Amino acid sequence: MQQIINFIIKNSYRLLFLLLLALSLTLTITSHTYHRSEYINSANRITGSVYTKINDVNEYLSLKEKNKELASENALLKEMLFNKKDTLIAAKTLFRNDLNNFNVVVGKVVKNSFNARENYITINAGKSLGIKTDMGVINDKGIVGIVEKTSPDFATIQSVLNIKSKINAKIKNSDHFGSLVWDGKNVGFAQLIDVPRLASLRKGDSIVTGGNSDIFPENIPVGKIDKIFIDRKTNYYTINVRLFNDMTAIGYVYIIENKKKKQKQDLETITTAPKK
Repeated sequence: MQQIINFIIKNSYRLLFLLLLALSLTLTITSHTYHRSEYINSANRITGSVYTKINDVNEYLSLKEKNKELASENALLKEMLFNKKDTLIAAKTLFRNDLNNFNVVVGKVVKNSFNARENYITINAGKSLGIKTDMGVINDKGIVGIVEKTSPDFATIQSVLNIKSKINAKIKNSDHFGSLVWDGKNVGFAQLIDVPRLASLRKGDSIVTGGNSDIFPENIPVGKIDKIFIDRKTNYYTINVRLFNDMTAIGYVYIIENKKKKQKQDLETITTAPKK
């Protein structure tokens, strides 16, 4: 208390000056329309600037929720895209039963391994959302992997970066296809094997999922041709594919259900079964 009194006594002239200055400014502003208008405008500018900064902070803090909303919206759009056989089909016919072959569910990666030979990804979506084994998983850049196992709230995905992975893929705008595998070496590349020598291809061509896949819709992006080799044992091409995806940084993913897969597989099993 004594220190406060000493401070006031020591700075009494300065404090008196500031008090008189504040009083004079107040009287000037309240008694003159122009000064009052300028004061209000200045206060509004300062207040507006402060509110803008606060709003920017609030928007930044809400990005997580907005990202989740955008991922859900993208899942719906991808479902519409996969079910649309002709890009000229009118929107009102888009949800006819004969086109509704695919369901798409959104999930978020909660664990991602990429430095082993058998890599797996865990997502926060499981049986409760309809996730099942052998569903395809993609993101906005291309394929990610295939669902391996599920629990009520989670699922594990066999990553493209897994030496056990084998996915039907083809050269874009071509009917020549092969199997996409990973040799366990570079996280940025996969290999497309068993491509016939008749295939016309060159460095930079795009690789996409093939029409023979029961898991992925056709033409999902995979990557671009980086190098082309000829396997002397099989006399087929082996293609080094630079993946579109950075498999070390996967966020939201989309899990795809082919609702007609079982019907197709059952028919093929009956067709190839030995005749009695």
